[in-house]
Amino acid sequence: MDYFRNISYTISHLFLLAFFYLFVYHRFSKRKTIGICFLVFMVLNITDILKMNIFPDSSLCYIVVTIFQIFVTQFTGLVLSSKRNSRVLFIGLSASNYVISGSILSSVLYIYTKSTLLALIGGFLLHLAVLIFLVVRIREIWLKGYDKESANNWWQLCLVPVLFYCGFSFIGFFPHTLFEYPDNIPGVLFFVLTMFISYVVVIRYVESESQNNEMFWKNIMVEAYIKGLENHYYLVERSEQNLKILRHDVRHYSFMIDSLLEQGEFEEIKKITSHINDVADENRVVKYCNNLIVNTILTRMIEIAESCDIRIQHDFVIEKEIQPNEYEFASVIANLLENAINCVKDFEKEKRYIKTQIHCTDEHLLIRMENEYETELLFDASTGLPKSRKGGNHGLGMQSVQAFMEQLEGNVGCYCEEGVFKIMLFAKF
Repeated sequence: MDYFRNISYTISHLFLLAFFYLFVYHRFSKRKTIGICFLVFMVLNITDILKMNIFPDSSLCYIVVTIFQIFVTQFTGLVLSSKRNSRVLFIGLSASNYVISGSILSSVLYIYTKSTLLALIGGFLLHLAVLIFLVVRIREIWLKGYDKESANNWWQLCLVPVLFYCGFSFIGFFPHTLFEYPDNIPGVLFFVLTMFISYVVVIRYVESESQNNEMFWKNIMVEAYIKGLENHYYLVERSEQNLKILRHDVRHYSFMIDSLLEQGEFEEIKKITSHINDVADENRVVKYCNNLIVNTILTRMIEIAESCDIRIQHDFVIEKEIQPNEYEFASVIANLLENAINCVKDFEKEKRYIKTQIHCTDEHLLIRMENEYETELLFDASTGLPKSRKGGNHGLGMQSVQAFMEQLEGNVGCYCEEGVFKIMLFAKF
């Protein structure tokens, strides 16, 4: 029995660490990550020997060692992951549930077949089947939303794997095992099936919410783009009409200039030419960059700023063809400018300004923005970026910015200095 349990637990630990390796984005190199997994694997096996072979009859040892193993397991997930939040904790707790369900199924095989070899081979194949099922059905969904999802709502979801783990432990292992009470096997099997169905439903729900969130922001982006095009079209139409009038009146201006020349009224001629230049400048359509989509959004956001009497000091260098997705890039610019506008629009006039530098070339992307602030800013502990005080779905704009930069493998940094908030985004292509 001890021989079977030791090997069965070893197999479980192997698949547990494989689960961690496959379902988190690593913060370390591949070699270092595998080294950490191997170290944890040895620690878990040594502590198994302690509770099952050295002190097999001590309930206190079993409880203390099990708690220690749980701590090591969950800490491993947080160490390996590029992020440390409740979402990572959820996947760590879920990994423990999947391997414990595999151990239970292996024990059931041993109880019914009485063959150690068959039970171990069957347990290994069951673990493998579970892992393959999860990789095929869930992994892509999970990793797709790994960086985009807010971690705030996952604390409640962590209760799901915790309750499943406690249920498995009390029914199948402690204080009595399935070997002592085999009548519990049908209930445990249905419990395992319930867990699999529950997780698939939860992950699918998360995927649906993620898609709805992405659709929400895409709709906002498209709406802003359409409004920008409408404004751009209106400006072009108005300018063309005014320039037609100017061209029509040019012959009158020419007649006046000729008459004034004969009279030697050069100052009056300067006034006429100055008036013509002013009319031409007023009807000039502003073009901030060569990229149509980005220019449309910049035009729209600057119009909003000017309507709030906010000065925009800008430096734009954006090529016609850019490497990032145009819509996502425009959305990032819109989010950053909107946040800055909302921050300063109620300030005194001398404080209503935004400095922005946006360069997007073949070599790199650089965005710098700064504006004054009065209310103390809140920063997210995990990302270091400012977060909204309003809660709920507010603050998703900064999450979108962060996800965009991580997609480009770029950096986002922000800080406050003497009442001025500064943020910089940089990525090298």
